[in-house]
Amino acid sequence: MAKSSSLNVRVVEGRALPAKDVSGSSDPYCIVKVDDEVVARTATIWRSLSPFWGEEYTVHLPLDFHHLAFYVLDEDTVGHDDIIGKISLSREAITADPRGIDSWINLSHVDPDAEVQGEICLAVQMLEDVRGRCLRCHVLQARDLAPRDISGTSDPFARVFWGSQSLETSTIKKTRFPHWDEVLELREMPGPPSPLRVELWDWDMVGKNDFLGMVEFPPQVLQQNPPNGWFHLLPFPRAEEDSGGSLGALRLKVRLTEDRVLPSQYYQPLRELLMESVLGPAEEDAASPLAVLEELTSGDCRQELATKLVKLFLGQGLAGPFLDYLTRREVARTTDPNTLFRSNSLASKSMEQFLKLVGMPYLHEVLRPVINRVFEEKKYMELDPCKMDLGRTRRISFKGAPSEEHVREASLGLLTGYLGPIMDTIVGSVGRCPPAIRLAFKQLRQCVEERFPQAEHKDVKNLAISGFLFLRFFAPAILTPKLFDLRDQHADPQTRRSLLLLAKAVQSIGNLGQQLGQGKELWMAPLHPFLLQSISRVRDFLDQLVDVDGKEEPGGPARALVPPSVTVREGYLLKRKEEPAGLATRFAFKKRYFQLSGEMLSYSRSPECQVVTQDGVGALHTTYLQCKNVNELNQWLSALRKASAPNPDKLAAWHPGAFRSAHWTCCLQAERSAAGCSRTHSAVTLGDWSDPLDPDAETQMVYRQLLLGRDRLRMKFLEDSTLDTTPEADTEKGACPAALAHQREAAARLLEVLADLDQAHEEFQPQEQRKVAPGPLRP
Repeated sequence: MAKSSSLNVRVVEGRALPAKDVSGSSDPYCIVKVDDEVVARTATIWRSLSPFWGEEYTVHLPLDFHHLAFYVLDEDTVGHDDIIGKISLSREAITADPRGIDSWINLSHVDPDAEVQGEICLAVQMLEDVRGRCLRCHVLQARDLAPRDISGTSDPFARVFWGSQSLETSTIKKTRFPHWDEVLELREMPGPPSPLRVELWDWDMVGKNDFLGMVEFPPQVLQQNPPNGWFHLLPFPRAEEDSGGSLGALRLKVRLTEDRVLPSQYYQPLRELLMESVLGPAEEDAASPLAVLEELTSGDCRQELATKLVKLFLGQGLAGPFLDYLTRREVARTTDPNTLFRSNSLASKSMEQFLKLVGMPYLHEVLRPVINRVFEEKKYMELDPCKMDLGRTRRISFKGAPSEEHVREASLGLLTGYLGPIMDTIVGSVGRCPPAIRLAFKQLRQCVEERFPQAEHKDVKNLAISGFLFLRFFAPAILTPKLFDLRDQHADPQTRRSLLLLAKAVQSIGNLGQQLGQGKELWMAPLHPFLLQSISRVRDFLDQLVDVDGKEEPGGPARALVPPSVTVREGYLLKRKEEPAGLATRFAFKKRYFQLSGEMLSYSRSPECQVVTQDGVGALHTTYLQCKNVNELNQWLSALRKASAPNPDKLAAWHPGAFRSAHWTCCLQAERSAAGCSRTHSAVTLGDWSDPLDPDAETQMVYRQLLLGRDRLRMKFLEDSTLDTTPEADTEKGACPAALAHQREAAARLLEVLADLDQAHEEFQPQEQRKVAPGPLRP
């Protein structure tokens, strides 16, 4: 049984941050750390004390992680970035509420003594001789210690405390990976049993030594199970200091999901129930197991459930029937066509997630060229008189302040200059739109047209499609290109305003002119002629988009973590090979285009040609790859870890330094073939829209969601029915007797499948947990 642990982290926004720049503002960004490893970095929000990031990360973790930390820094062009504050969340704090954390949290001061990292390897023995009890502490080595010196290293030594006695190891100079291999013996003194504490310090010739971390073991552990192995370093225990909001606060959403995924055959009954829902007769839509699941799902969990269900049905080749099923249910219960798909229902969320999972390459192809132009040209555009900066052109051109009309005309020309290529690309992209999306929209249009055939509702069939494609896909990507992988950074304030104007225009086009000229934004009127002309083109585009034949072919689930032939990641990196001696010059790194698949990592001078090098004797060679920022680094590391997951020959440890002057610069070992001094982090990966499908993990999430609603399920569909099950009673409640009977049957089958999965999880639990775990609950 596979074990999985993942963190869903959303860095929403900040407020009341202190000003770190002379301008009276800051340029904040946020770093996310899991234990000692940086896993993500938000974009920088320029000149803002109340930044909005809205960035979301899914981090797949080892099961033994300890804490999550958020650091807010102010980016500086010259010198080091300023630290504003931090938030530290322990594993226990995150898991205290099953729904996770969703709140504003004050930033606290960053205490250098609390900023520890790394691990220490110890072997402790409790001995007894004629002179009494003796504790023998074998201090072997440490790894990944915090750099305390200006050189980026430390001079670490260990200090061991037991009772009133203490001993020290020797000091290892200029390393973060010290090897001591020293045995320290301490004699027991009269008094109560004492804990063992091992502290690591950085030795300084001038001033006080710097704290590097500590571990402590209570007397019971020393007596029953003496420590032997690697141990995570901890800071000195102290109360968390609350800054009282003086450093500002972050709004965070954090949820930890820990699962044990069973072998595939155990999930097959639940999958069959879900597949049966979408393949059954339309008359039974309201009484299917999937309908029961939808009723049990709250708004908070609906987006995650939608994502997992879309992936699950994609893996079974049934995404089209699944979306068609949800569409039928949504349309059937809608009486006002103006509210169709406007709520965050499971149907709306599923179609939205389907577009992201299937259509992201299409979105990039359509929007990226113009978005890049907007970022690079940085033109000033404004139509709202209340927001116009008439002095801006004067500061740039020295020709005097322009009139409001002049700024409006110039902005109108720039906006149409950007919108024109966007609309040309969209209406000309019918052949490039993924067939699965076109088929889903065809079914959507047909369903809406049958529900609202009246002449006054003739536009509803087009609005249903454009509402998803333009309002929930194209417009959000234009407004926040960073969140759709169109750019690496958020826009500066001026570019952000330009993107907002473009997104508003695309929204108006997607609404097919329904609210044109209404509302408070009458200043958009100069753009109306262009919008009306584009709306007629969009109607023709939608007609062509749904003019498609064929059905989705049933496909089996993607079982491989990374299919060998699929390109996982590609792009330009800087590369250099390991040099036996001397420092690398700035010309040693060469720009190459890399492609990573499930089989190999290859590179070339350009994307058109790929070269693969292989050593015939199987010798290991070190190649250094340089990324342009920490986010790109984390994305490449995550992709490499996913691609190499099935590889049994992965190294468990590596050398973060170089072998130079007859030793490794990281740990000072003299043998080139010495085992690595830092462990590899193969379990930490970032979730991504392009991740391969995993039907077992997705079905496990559906099972977990059903567990949360099991009591409601039993109460609503089974226990109430025991009071009076006659058709007359059902009719009095306003329900169709046949439909209620089908619902009860579906609920009973779901409860039976849940009980079987409960029992399977019980059987696969470790023996020590099985003794205290509750038995399976049968309906």
